[in-house]
Amino acid sequence: MIDVINLKKNFGDMEVLKGISITINKGDIVAVIGPSGSGKSTFLRCLNCMEDPTSGQIIFNGVDIADMSVDINIHRRHMGMVFQHFNLFNNKTVIENIMLAPVHVRLQEARKNKIKVSKKQVKEEARQQAMELLKRIGLEDKADVYPVTLSGGQKQRVAIVRALAMNPDVILFDEPTSALDPEMVGEVLDLMKDLAAEGMTMIVVTHEMGFAREVANRLLFMDDGVILESGDPKEFFANPQTARAKDFLSKVL
Repeated sequence: MIDVINLKKNFGDMEVLKGISITINKGDIVAVIGPSGSGKSTFLRCLNCMEDPTSGQIIFNGVDIADMSVDINIHRRHMGMVFQHFNLFNNKTVIENIMLAPVHVRLQEARKNKIKVSKKQVKEEARQQAMELLKRIGLEDKADVYPVTLSGGQKQRVAIVRALAMNPDVILFDEPTSALDPEMVGEVLDLMKDLAAEGMTMIVVTHEMGFAREVANRLLFMDDGVILESGDPKEFFANPQTARAKDFLSKVL
């Protein structure tokens, strides 16, 4: 699904990614771990073109989305993103947050293809889908409230189903539990485990070592802008190959 080829990213004179090459297959659950400042979040943001790569290729569904001439918005519709701090729109209700992108894209495509559609019908269909997603996470009673009234765990679950509303091929998670109180982490991880069991392709930057070991089928250990180790999570935790990985695990486990 995704081929990353010699991806590099500089911020001025600082080289943050130093030549990342990795293939992500459909259905993979990839956990990306490593110390702070190793380039994990930058790697994820480059995949979604929130950061322009300095060089290299990102082949997503057969198209190099690192090519500046490509309309990245077309491909972003198939690549969901869940952020550390939720990034919900606080001036919109929960259901409006979930409906926003599907309604915008549907109307935009209709205009582009000169197809007449009823804006009211498009909104009604999006609302129905949003309610189904909220029922899935047990928050249908929160549809018409504003995000400020939700707990951190509730906000993150809404953020995840907001990504699901676009029916993406892959979802990128950037430390989805690190801003949560410990008792709220479980409810978010449970939803992510459900998605993994359903076959959703996921790339997860995480500090949750239990999730990385038990749910992911692939693990990337990053440090100083490179992937030092890649492979089976259980093998990595049982027998890390590099001194840097051994040192990291001794501090986090």
